Amino acid sequence: MGNKLFTEILENAPANEPERQFYFIEQIKALLDVKKGEGYEAKAMVSVIGCQMSAKDGEKLQGILQEAGYSITEKEEEADVILFTTCTVRENANQKLYGRIGQLKHLYQRNKDLIIGITGCMMQEKDEVETIQRKYPYVHLIFGTHNIYKLAEYLLETMLSKEKKVELLEDSAEIVENLPSKRKYSFRAAVNISFGCNNFCTYCIVPYVRGREKSRDSQEILKECEALVADGVKEIMLLGQNVNSYGLDKKEECSFPELLAKIAKLPGLKRLRFMTPNPKDFSDELLQVMKENENICNHIHLPLQSGSTAVLKRMNRHYSKESYMALVKKIREVLPDVSLTTDIIVGFPGETEEDFQDTMEVVAYSKFDSAFTFQYSKRTGTPAAKWEAVPEDVVKERFQRLLEHIRLHSEEREGRDLGKIMEVLVEEKDKESENMLTGRLSNNVLVHFEGGERLIGEIVPVRLDKSMGFYYYGSVL
Repeated sequence: MGNKLFTEILENAPANEPERQFYFIEQIKALLDVKKGEGYEAKAMVSVIGCQMSAKDGEKLQGILQEAGYSITEKEEEADVILFTTCTVRENANQKLYGRIGQLKHLYQRNKDLIIGITGCMMQEKDEVETIQRKYPYVHLIFGTHNIYKLAEYLLETMLSKEKKVELLEDSAEIVENLPSKRKYSFRAAVNISFGCNNFCTYCIVPYVRGREKSRDSQEILKECEALVADGVKEIMLLGQNVNSYGLDKKEECSFPELLAKIAKLPGLKRLRFMTPNPKDFSDELLQVMKENENICNHIHLPLQSGSTAVLKRMNRHYSKESYMALVKKIREVLPDVSLTTDIIVGFPGETEEDFQDTMEVVAYSKFDSAFTFQYSKRTGTPAAKWEAVPEDVVKERFQRLLEHIRLHSEEREGRDLGKIMEVLVEEKDKESENMLTGRLSNNVLVHFEGGERLIGEIVPVRLDKSMGFYYYGSVL
């Protein structure tokens, strides 16, 4: 009966997206309205594992579910639908998902109508999908990164047929973004400008699971940003695996600096950020656009990964120690107050003590405001996974030296704004103190200060009274 009903619904579905998905959303809503009339409120939970791109996917999933009539809950035991959007950059993220899925078995045994679904990067790996299907038969819905927008269609089919739905695409030329999205903050939003990556760093699985780089139409991006500002958004973050290469896959498109300048000029937009640039593509034009537009945030996340030219070559990063340091010098000259943060991998296969000292030298020169540091973790499916590893004890010892080195050389920049009155976008109540609020400066540094909840979502002047290294305590004026 369920399959027959879905077939009938499918026959009447529009062919074009996103109209097709809105059609399926309405079909789900009609089913849930019947339950609501019987006094039952359907609930859904979305759990995000991974980066900003994964978090953005989570917002899309929540938005579609909410539009279809589900209330969003954070409690697994309340949910009729539980979805995971996954990360697979590091294998421990896969293990985290397996742990979470295993914990849901008892819920499914109590409620056989519970729909558990998984999407995201991990589902683009054939071996992982086979493992889930074999070990966790109560997972009914599996789909990948290229068809996340089709949640409503897949969910309706699963609801009606009570059968598993597995739909994985190797790639897709179609970009569908104009669907509902539920933001964590009403005053802040992330906007995808591109998907996938063409760089193929030898340690990274992303190009294999997200596909080749595809840029969105610039006019569509501008329309989305305009709508967000009209909806009260004060800060927009532009997302891409390598934002600098935006538009290179479309000859008719503008460059990333041109796109950034257009968005920065939108009336009412207070702050604009971007994540993540690649040092090899970071242009003088981009620096000039940042200098000329005050609402572009004073923060650049510039992944180093290694300071050794030899290691960078093995990583397939396409820049050298010298070119990275020259770029840092140029950035500091054009934007002297910029906050510079980075990513560093310690113990990449073949890394010698001399290579590591090159990394230490770049850290000392760059004086990063903060750094995300990682001990190299072999990622199955990447070229580097087959190479001989640096001994674990050596990696751990170097890692500790690096942490201390970063702390030592960031101290010169810590507290440089102490005593100044600066604008803070207030994010939320402080988790440690009931009377305190937390917000961010334009340079992405956190500030904690006393204030009422009415300030959340506002940009307020705060005097920076006390430096705690990577954050401040202040007083709202």
